[in-house]
Amino acid sequence: MLPYLSPGLVIALVVVVLALIVVLKGLVIVQESEVIVIERLGAYHRTLQRGVNFIIPFFDKPRPIKMVRYQRSGQDLIALLSQETRIDLRESVMDFPSQPVVTTDNVTVRIDGAIYFQIIDPANAVYKIENMSQAVEVLAKTTLRSVVGQMELDKIFESRAEVNAKIKEQMEEPASKWGVAINRIEVQDIEMPEEVKEAMHLQMSAERRRRATVTEAEGDKAAAIAKAQGQKESAILNAQGDKEAAILRAQGESRSIELVLNAMGEGEKNTKDVIGYLLGQSYISMLPQMAKDGERVFVPYESSALLGAMGAFRDLNADDGALSDIARRAAASGGITGAATAQG
Repeated sequence: MLPYLSPGLVIALVVVVLALIVVLKGLVIVQESEVIVIERLGAYHRTLQRGVNFIIPFFDKPRPIKMVRYQRSGQDLIALLSQETRIDLRESVMDFPSQPVVTTDNVTVRIDGAIYFQIIDPANAVYKIENMSQAVEVLAKTTLRSVVGQMELDKIFESRAEVNAKIKEQMEEPASKWGVAINRIEVQDIEMPEEVKEAMHLQMSAERRRRATVTEAEGDKAAAIAKAQGQKESAILNAQGDKEAAILRAQGESRSIELVLNAMGEGEKNTKDVIGYLLGQSYISMLPQMAKDGERVFVPYESSALLGAMGAFRDLNADDGALSDIARRAAASGGITGAATAQG
């Protein structure tokens, strides 16, 4: 038989049980990087932060947020819709499916992108937009089409960073109204039609051949310039050498003629004899070279006079041995062949 319970004890037990239920229902523990939006009687009340929090059961309840997350299944992305009462404040990434985009040069490409976003105002993310993640996705797709549609295909490949920056800049203002911060946008992959790929391959091959041709032409040009410069410097040096040699020969001949004239004495006849002798030696030295150039050698009529002058010098040499010494001195001073062989 149960002991008799007084009405006061029963009421006390009921109050204790209700108090325990209230404590257990109202005690909420929020983890790090999470918040919970609380409504009281259907109106926004407050946002629970990390740690231990207490709410009034049956009056306060969390307001869930709708999130769309994609799960990859092979090559496809499957959208999963969920309602979450605990709002994650960490940076999230949304890898949405590739979208067809038409560039300014009328090429249709499919661009696969990813959005990195973060909820900074949970209340606005819940109350200012019906489905925050879906709104961010649609905004990213439309902004992507708008930005890429103003560019040529080659420009997209050359400046992906510029495309990402423009998309982020245009998304920041509308996303901030929803309590969302767009940290960055990444264009992951650009898929082109096969005919465009083939055309780009042909273009790249032609460009490489053009660069190779230009490089080879520049190399040939540099080599030709260097060769011409070398020939120029060589010709200048040869001309300078010939000039100096001609000056030295002229000085030697002048000295030899002066010595011979001094030995022969003053007088017009002696001067003519010396000049005739020297010219005759020049004719004789040129005869072998003239004979190489043809089968016949034509000797000028005036050469008989020159040979006569040379005979006169031999007579003088027989009478006066000093002439041989003069010829040797003229040869030593760099004179012409004729003066050097006067002793013969």
